[in-house]
Amino acid sequence: MAALSTLILLLCAAKDVMPSSPHWKPTWPSYRVPVILPQSTLNLDKPQFDAEARLEVVSPCGPACHKSSPLPTYEEVKNYLSYETLYANGSLTETEVGIYILSNGGDGSRGRSRTKRQIYGYDSRFSIFGKDFLLNYPFSTSVKLSTGCTGTLVAEKHVLTAAHCIHDGKSYVKGAQKLRVGFLKPKYKDGSKGSNSTNSAMPEKMKFQWIRVKRTHVPKGWIKGNANDIGMDYDYALLELKKPHKRKFMKIGVSPPARHLPGGRIHFSGYDNDRPGNLVYRFCDVKDETYDLLYQQCDAQPGASGSGVYVRMWKRQNHKWERKIIGIFSGHQWVDMNGTPQDFNVAVRITPLKYAQICYWIKGNYLDCREG
Repeated sequence: MAALSTLILLLCAAKDVMPSSPHWKPTWPSYRVPVILPQSTLNLDKPQFDAEARLEVVSPCGPACHKSSPLPTYEEVKNYLSYETLYANGSLTETEVGIYILSNGGDGSRGRSRTKRQIYGYDSRFSIFGKDFLLNYPFSTSVKLSTGCTGTLVAEKHVLTAAHCIHDGKSYVKGAQKLRVGFLKPKYKDGSKGSNSTNSAMPEKMKFQWIRVKRTHVPKGWIKGNANDIGMDYDYALLELKKPHKRKFMKIGVSPPARHLPGGRIHFSGYDNDRPGNLVYRFCDVKDETYDLLYQQCDAQPGASGSGVYVRMWKRQNHKWERKIIGIFSGHQWVDMNGTPQDFNVAVRITPLKYAQICYWIKGNYLDCREG
């Protein structure tokens, strides 16, 4: 009973502080974030890297299915949040974690075969052209993975993406050991970088500059699960680059309830594979949600998976508007709605537990991860 009570506290850790004023602004809520700390680390055998990269995840378990799933036990949650770390030299470790709640003052299987339709009616995607847009925030935070997916810059050396871009649930994908992250940059006719001279050549077009990944974290909830069960809830991974990228990044945040999102909408940009070389931006309404997932019908194609889903809300403490990543776009899903098939695109929500985990992966210090 004690473990179950602790779990309920974890799942209810959010405290809404939305104002009731008639001049209401969509405001970032205040959350009591739990602490997730490594307990032990084991060396594993080097993986084979024999899986094919899948650019989307397909699951028949929809909102009603997920909402009716039994609440995981405390030990199960710890198991899901334990993680594997893949290093550039091919070595692999598994880390078990502990979950703690501190007081505010504390410091201490594939779905049915159908034609995959991810465009809903009129295609509402916008291709972003021109360096004035591509190289400016927030579009500049979107990067391309060498396995074909998209990622988002969330720190000086870290990229957030979908786990299925790295691991198919059973094995690491081909290319995961030599994973690279691509940054769009101007390509100049004379070969110069164009950054240190006021008379530099005009850019002819954009090109990718690639940085190698030093290590990758994937939660065991994805590796042990699958898209038909709990696995989709944990379809996220964090990449650490070998060197800083020197771009402005977007912070992560705990996902508020859909009813508190500005206009009920989310936004994300990705490298959809039907528009090669283009960064594609879109926004749409959230149609449904579970504790771990957002269901929406944002137009998207494979390749956009791994994109950071973000919103812009008022940050009361800083008295300014701020964008934060609140989820990771996972992919397409067919759902049986009362005997009628309906399709959604699904994003994994950053819950307080996931925030605590990802933040610790980035900062290595739980004291910097107490407010989501």
